[in-house]
Amino acid sequence: DAMRCIAVRGVWKYNRISPNERKKFYEDVSISHGEGGMFEINLDQRKLKTPGGKLFTAPNEALAVAVANEWDTQKDTLKFYSMHMTTLCNTALDNPTFRSKDQIITAALKYLETDTICYRVEEPPSLVELQNNEWDPVLKWIEEGYNVVIGSSTNILGPEIPQATMNTFRQHLGSYNFWSLTGLEYVITQLKSVVLAFALIDKHITVEQAVLLSRLEEEFQIGHWGNVEWAHDVDLYELRARTAAGALFVHFSSESSTVKRKLMQD
Repeated sequence: DAMRCIAVRGVWKYNRISPNERKKFYEDVSISHGEGGMFEINLDQRKLKTPGGKLFTAPNEALAVAVANEWDTQKDTLKFYSMHMTTLCNTALDNPTFRSKDQIITAALKYLETDTICYRVEEPPSLVELQNNEWDPVLKWIEEGYNVVIGSSTNILGPEIPQATMNTFRQHLGSYNFWSLTGLEYVITQLKSVVLAFALIDKHITVEQAVLLSRLEEEFQIGHWGNVEWAHDVDLYELRARTAAGALFVHFSSESSTVKRKLMQD
């Protein structure tokens, strides 16, 4: 096989181990009802399986349609590394690092201690102003909305997060199911920010805004010093794609109603 699966931070990753990619081996992709209300993906007459060898099943039609669409839009070769919804489902199904909900929550909350928007520079003044103008409104939103104190700091150690804040967020994350937590942790790791991830999932900001806010200092430096344009565009596109997929995964895995294929295509 041209790809090798490894588990990193509890998420399946696909690494390229040869210049070749796996040739597409199917023509038709379809969805069928499985046991217990689950949905299965069929590649011609074959049932899709996870990297761990389990039967691939999605808990609702919305996720099944999203995954089927990823397989259906592949061309002559299968680019597994671009199939984010499939990867997230595989991670939730296989749980390759055998983590519990509590362990996922603890891992996610560690990012609050080093949250992107909590670290502030002391100079140059133009970047200080940019961080204050762009990050403070989101920080104020989450503090008021969740009744917590987070704060920001120019100290390399970052702000000291009160235990009450950690407890509030831990309780909130505990309300998510295992699948949704898998997606939420993924979004947090992409943005390197609990604050931005919550703002995105709560639809306070868009994917584009979340990504730009997470890259604020980098974009500032690029504006001053320049960068390889195509490389920057690729990085930005890939981060948007991963973040959008994670956010959709959270919403879809929390969704109990069915979604018609036509709605997804539209």
